[in-house]
Amino acid sequence: MDKATGHRRLKLLSANIQAGSSTRRYSDYATRSWSHVLPLGKRPSLDAIAQLAGEHDIVGLNESDPGSLRSGFTNQTHYLAQRAGFHYWSHQPNRRVGGVASSANGLLSKLEPVEVMDHSLPGRIAGRGVLMARFGDDEDSLTIAVAHLSLGAQSRASQLSFIAELLHDHPYAVLMGDFNCDIDRPEMATLFRRTRLQPPAHAVPTFPSWRPQRAIDHILLGDGLALACERARALPAAFSDHLALSLELDVPASAIRS
Repeated sequence: MDKATGHRRLKLLSANIQAGSSTRRYSDYATRSWSHVLPLGKRPSLDAIAQLAGEHDIVGLNESDPGSLRSGFTNQTHYLAQRAGFHYWSHQPNRRVGGVASSANGLLSKLEPVEVMDHSLPGRIAGRGVLMARFGDDEDSLTIAVAHLSLGAQSRASQLSFIAELLHDHPYAVLMGDFNCDIDRPEMATLFRRTRLQPPAHAVPTFPSWRPQRAIDHILLGDGLALACERARALPAAFSDHLALSLELDVPASAIRS
């Protein structure tokens, strides 16, 4: 902590890890479709993601398999926590296809959360959620929310409206994850209007990872938080079809339980 300013610098990462699957071109969705139901080849990818995650203080994960055939019945969030040296982790299973594949939001943290909550998100098709962790003792504490939103605009609008109710007047909120939309979409404008979250100054393309053209993964900060560097950086999350987003921010010490 910087005693002169009363702030603590934290490094955050948001990563859609595609359950450790490898996708390096659009044709891989067809030719490597087996990787979405079988566990082969995922351990090296997870180890590379763990190395990247370990350089951060708090990590939000999307598409982390909580334990099914395709992950070799390994809870990938727990595995990453162990490999990367995180003492605190939580996950929110959202969607299961028999015993073959499952998907979860995940949170890895080197700070001890005071409270962890999970909420199902509305939508035309069930299976989306937001995972939240609070790191201070009062209402103005650091709150991290990890979400994976729907592909459809109407469902996304409902989901962002729900999230806005959770974070509506919070200056030290962070919302991160795979939004499946660009920052200038109308449903995003509604989120910014109803919360203290701020749009980023620069959009950072993250999808597809091999030729990033769309900025659909975001780390949004409340107006009480300050970036410690100019902008978020896009980094490879092993062979996922999304790049990960990394940023540093300064958090008031009063917003975190020491």
